[in-house]
Amino acid sequence: MIITISGLAGSGTTTASKILSNKLDIPYISAGDIFRQMAAERNMDILEFSRFAEENDDIDILIDKRQAEIANKSKNLIVEGRLSAHFVEADLKLWFITPVDIRTKRICKRENKPYDVVKEEIISRSNSEAKRYHEIHGIDIKDMGIYDLIINTGNFNAERVADIILKVVEVISCQQ
Repeated sequence: MIITISGLAGSGTTTASKILSNKLDIPYISAGDIFRQMAAERNMDILEFSRFAEENDDIDILIDKRQAEIANKSKNLIVEGRLSAHFVEADLKLWFITPVDIRTKRICKRENKPYDVVKEEIISRSNSEAKRYHEIHGIDIKDMGIYDLIINTGNFNAERVADIILKVVEVISCQQ
């Protein structure tokens, strides 16, 4: 089964992907890891690299292409990334929504940064990404029509989110 998990920074996509990967015993790949790796390779932080990527369409295209190629060669895989559902043929496409204050607190804890700094960064990053997605691919990140299930991860801890997804996977598996 191929599953895509998407959502804005701090919505819990990576955490849920790791939990599901363990529970389903299937691998996962992350667009965020690829993006951060590319930023580090250029000695840039995420915001600097986001701005750089705005001027270099090849960055987003390369990330999307790598994920799609890996998924096409896989029978079972979790693909985590904001646009994964747009480029990967999947049996289940998920989007996580979470209020900005909860996302900010999560990132503060993860990155040990002040709340105001993180909130400004994620709003700036979200705007930058939305602009790039529209300009490069013609994708409106706010259009949820492509997703099979949207989960408000602000209402559940990561284990409960994984449990919800596992129930959906069970239903899909029974239908196949």
